[in-house]
Amino acid sequence: MNTALMYVYIGFGGAAGACLRYFLTTTVDSWFGKHIPFGTLTVNVLGSFGLALLYGFIERHDIADSPYRLLIGVGLFGAFTTFSTFSIETLTLLENGLWFKALLNVLLNVTACLVAGWIGIELMKG
Repeated sequence: MNTALMYVYIGFGGAAGACLRYFLTTTVDSWFGKHIPFGTLTVNVLGSFGLALLYGFIERHDIADSPYRLLIGVGLFGAFTTFSTFSIETLTLLENGLWFKALLNVLLNVTACLVAGWIGIELMKG
């Protein structure tokens, strides 16, 4: 597959994932309120589940790696939530018996993302 076509698949999937994320987040938040980010939790959990299913189908050779990995895995779930990628990477470490690296991955991702978010907020306060 040529490079330009790869980006087309990723772009279409990304557009769909971003729209789906917005729709689900705003819908769930309208049901439960924004005091706890259930909308974000919903997309993170669904994205993790969906990406795991996709990679399971690819590993079992039920569907071809490309273009589905690009369209759905990179594009759709990449725009829907990057938490899905984090989950698959951590689970892969666990499946390979790399418990320390999996724990370190969890701690670094959660801590670093929270700190980066806090720094971004503080910088924008002026």
